[in-house]
Amino acid sequence: MTQNLPPTAPLGATHLILGGARSGKSRFAENIINQAGGGTYIATGRAWDDEMANRIDLHKQSRGDLWQTLEEPLELCSALQTCNVADGKPVLVDCLTLWLTNLMLEDRDIDNEIRALCDLVPTLVVSVLFVSNEVGFGIVPENAMARAFRDHAGRLHQRIAERVDKVTLVVAGIPMQVK
Repeated sequence: MTQNLPPTAPLGATHLILGGARSGKSRFAENIINQAGGGTYIATGRAWDDEMANRIDLHKQSRGDLWQTLEEPLELCSALQTCNVADGKPVLVDCLTLWLTNLMLEDRDIDNEIRALCDLVPTLVVSVLFVSNEVGFGIVPENAMARAFRDHAGRLHQRIAERVDKVTLVVAGIPMQVK
């Protein structure tokens, strides 16, 4: 089902868009940038298996020619700095939780990476929409890595939410302004 959500969020600012799996958060963010004539898509996902590779390919095809795709699973700050030009097209980062997963799997210093991203946000002159999975509504995970992921994601979302201009929660395809 293809549904276009109305672009209720203005460009020209930083925006965190949260939601659960299949909530419509990416579609909401893409629609905002499509309405502006396209932009840069920073993809943080990795194709760990054939199913994920297929998802990535389908996602690229669905965006069409309005988008430039930059695949960057780890060095998100560097990718954002590359796009951070005053006359630049808007940027969509999809998604922060996949970036966080990649950092954890590479045994990176999560707190340092989050701090660097949060420090970068106020310096951005180009519009950036950050998409991320809200994982804090579920049960407490049964294993240590999943609990660490949930905790890191919660801290990341809190810190980014403090820095961005706008926060939207998307539930069942319905965007709700939080900030």
